[in-house]
Amino acid sequence: MTQIPADVAVTPAFEDLGAAEPASDPATAAADARAEHAAPAEAKGVGGLRSSLLAVHDVPVKVKVVLGRSRMRIERLLELEAGAVVELDRRVGEPVDVYVNDRLIARGEVVMIDSSLGVTLTEVVRQDS
Repeated sequence: MTQIPADVAVTPAFEDLGAAEPASDPATAAADARAEHAAPAEAKGVGGLRSSLLAVHDVPVKVKVVLGRSRMRIERLLELEAGAVVELDRRVGEPVDVYVNDRLIARGEVVMIDSSLGVTLTEVVRQDS
């Protein structure tokens, strides 16, 4: 029997599909409003840069946060059931990777916001082209 390894990435993902829907609670609406009007210091100080970026504000992007990865054989993958634990290559407290359109852009810490999970960015990754 040939054993074929399979890469399994545990990657909870969400997509920003353009215009946001109104928030259901006032705290979320206020946070969304602050984020929408916040701009990096370098963008505020450069005339025209911020307004030239307005054309791409509605372009949808795929944002993915990777908690970790695991390798297993297909046989083991097929044995997984509800409640099974898949060991990842990261330890508790290690930063998670944040990808935008499959490009690593940052690392951060998982946080709890009310009853939802979020990521606090702790490092912006600079990739030389």
